[in-house]
Amino acid sequence: MNQSWAFEIFAPDGWLNKALTTVGDALWTYLLMGVLVACGLYFTWRTRFAQFVMLGEMVRLLGDSAGGTRGERRVSSFQAFAVSVATRVGTGNLVGVATAIAVGGPGAVFWMWVIALLGGATAFVESTLAQLYKRRDGQSFVGGPAYYILHGLHCRWMAVLFAVLITLTFGLSYNSIQANTICDAMHNTFGIDPVFTGAALAALGLVIVFGGIHRIARVSSVLVPLMAIGYFVLALVIVLMNISLIPQVLKEIVQSAFGVGPFAGGAIGMTMMMGIKRGLFSNEAGEGSAPNVAATAHVTHPVKQGLIQALGVYTDTLIVCSCTAFIILISGLHNDGGPGGIVLTQAAMHAHVGSLGKVFVAVAIFLFAFSSILGNYYYGEANVLLLTHRRWVLTVYRIFSVGVLVMFGALASLEVVWSLGDLCMALLTACNLVAIVALGRYAFFLLDDYRRQKRAGIAEPRFTASQLPLLAPDLDAWGDNCDK
Repeated sequence: MNQSWAFEIFAPDGWLNKALTTVGDALWTYLLMGVLVACGLYFTWRTRFAQFVMLGEMVRLLGDSAGGTRGERRVSSFQAFAVSVATRVGTGNLVGVATAIAVGGPGAVFWMWVIALLGGATAFVESTLAQLYKRRDGQSFVGGPAYYILHGLHCRWMAVLFAVLITLTFGLSYNSIQANTICDAMHNTFGIDPVFTGAALAALGLVIVFGGIHRIARVSSVLVPLMAIGYFVLALVIVLMNISLIPQVLKEIVQSAFGVGPFAGGAIGMTMMMGIKRGLFSNEAGEGSAPNVAATAHVTHPVKQGLIQALGVYTDTLIVCSCTAFIILISGLHNDGGPGGIVLTQAAMHAHVGSLGKVFVAVAIFLFAFSSILGNYYYGEANVLLLTHRRWVLTVYRIFSVGVLVMFGALASLEVVWSLGDLCMALLTACNLVAIVALGRYAFFLLDDYRRQKRAGIAEPRFTASQLPLLAPDLDAWGDNCDK
């Protein structure tokens, strides 16, 4: 996209982008990569590999909760899953994967898989805690890391810090990234001016978000299955058409992951960093984002939504991200030294299915990224409500998040919005990991209780605050007489 008319401050070689990149890379290189892996291993061990051995239960729970209750304004477990997947399945799946491969080589895909497999346990813990400490908000529930930090750790300054960080990260920074990608795809495919695309996104988004979490959930529960299934089917067709190349592609991924072979994409450190950064941006495990919508679900036991959110990590990275990776790697265009981002994904799709490929990617990215804008907005709303219940503040946030920042993303350069997102994501993740490690023992207790009830033949395990009497005053939504 031609950005020659944009402000110089937002240029890729401007001082703002250089500063954001320097600080963000330092945090990722020296802190978060090791901590994320360590936490994933720790939670995997303490949950006794729940993200693997309870995969069947995850799928069962998803189907069991899909219907909801007619006539009630409730967010079902499936709808909460759909909203969280809507934020996960976005630019990270089409643009993030392409960027990771272009910069870190094919091996970045391997490290994306690793962080997803470990991240399933981390996602389980954070979403289970979000359910445990959720609060009633009229006909809905509200919760997330800021709430379990406040009511679990009783640390208000840290809860406020997280609430501010996630509002900046998702409601503002990430929405800029989603809008930037949509505008780039529409300009590259149809020649539409980013100003017009940005204005249309802002207007449509405001109409939906002013309807609250119930309207966001209804829209997401339609868009998410539509976009994910369509993209997966097309990717599967491309893989089957090129099935003879798959062994070579897998070899390329593994060799590059460890910095060996003719397909190595650079230093192993860069390959790992790009894979983990882009993997986390895509599946958000440990980042503290999905718990905000996981807390809204009506379930009989906190573990149910924890398991479903772990499944969301797999859906995002092991399925959708892998689809993009195979489409690009089979095409061989990643070896040409050309552009990355959505342009590389579109070029790879064009190589496989002709001119319709670019159109398909443009439509897919619109659905993926627009649903992410809605989910990202809600993550900010849930945390604005922790800071204040003044309706005018929420109105200002809605206009700024879905209106102003969407337009900013439409006009700013790709490099600046990604650098800002990386920095915010690093700070947010560090804050959340401290909290879930400190509170993790309660998630482990709940998992043991859930398994115990299942072994006793109870089809739908239930939890009440009386099972944790010392915490009962802080468990607003789990009174003994509460109807989940």
